[in-house]
Amino acid sequence: MPRMVGRVKRIKVPDELRSLDLAPRHLSLLAYLLFDGPMSVNDIAARLGVAPTTVSLMVGDLSRKGVLARQEDPADRRRKIVSIADEHRASIDGWLGRGALAWRRALAPLTPAERKLFIDTLTAYEDGLAEE
Repeated sequence: MPRMVGRVKRIKVPDELRSLDLAPRHLSLLAYLLFDGPMSVNDIAARLGVAPTTVSLMVGDLSRKGVLARQEDPADRRRKIVSIADEHRASIDGWLGRGALAWRRALAPLTPAERKLFIDTLTAYEDGLAEE
């Protein structure tokens, strides 16, 4: 696990994104939007396990930098849907997409039951880290 985390930390931010001062907290948000598509602030907050106000602040920051786009939800005009801005999608995909491809390759030979066991194990590990 430490070796894997170390490798991920060494993945360089693409030159075209370096000036945007992306922080580690932005990476998970961008990964969810890249892999799962546009979603609401509340949906992002639930996935990240943080308060919607925290996500709203991050989205506001990244929107001002042009990394994210916010649009009205056609089903509920009071709600905003967040997505990666078109002009940064290719760079973000090139940067974070390798991780998704690596996971797909690693999990492909496993049966659904084995995948579930693997995910459950990672979740238990994460939960153990969160214990005080």
